[in-house]
Amino acid sequence: MRRTSRLFELIQLLRAADQPLTSEQLAAALEVSQRTVYRDIAALQAMRTPIEGAAGLGYVLRAGYDLPPLNFDLEEIEALRVGLAMLARTGDSALQRAALRICEKVEDLHGPADWLVVVPWGAPGDDPAKGCISIAMLRDAIREERKLRLTYRDTDATETTRTVRPLALVYHLECVMLAAWCELRGGFRHFRSDRIYACDPLDSFFPAQSAPLRQLWLEQEGWGTQESTYST
Repeated sequence: MRRTSRLFELIQLLRAADQPLTSEQLAAALEVSQRTVYRDIAALQAMRTPIEGAAGLGYVLRAGYDLPPLNFDLEEIEALRVGLAMLARTGDSALQRAALRICEKVEDLHGPADWLVVVPWGAPGDDPAKGCISIAMLRDAIREERKLRLTYRDTDATETTRTVRPLALVYHLECVMLAAWCELRGGFRHFRSDRIYACDPLDSFFPAQSAPLRQLWLEQEGWGTQESTYST
């Protein structure tokens, strides 16, 4: 999690709490060290965010402080609710958790809307306990322009190891597909996330190449909606 996002999430955790939160609790929620929490609290206090407390006692956000609300009209709010609910179909657990946090903020401002129902059936969840790789890891690599080493099994259960330059994620109804430049094949290939059995980020990057490669992929491959494009 980037520092800006972490500071924002720290404010939201304190805002939602009904009692002081210790540095240990905040560190667990943010998945960082307590030392990082101390630094972030000090940074927010330096920016005049009204956080009170001390190490060992817990921290609170003084009542009345909030981030400015977003101005959406009624249909925009409903579109936001439906779109966030549809993230349950993606199998991307990190995006699903983010969607729940956003929904809680929307409900704080506008109340619940239990009459808008989206069925959650879709791609299988990326549960590491079931041997699934994290889709968030794929998104991180795309943003960072970082190469990945994949262990992949195609429809015939043939296993290969590939070094790829990840370019895009395509969320289909029943799977999530990684579009990448495959160094083994020397071309664009598509990998279903539920067939990636290992994924290792490499200390090798392809700066400034992702945008032109992505544009070329769009021109040559489109969205790759056919099952035959999921694996090669």
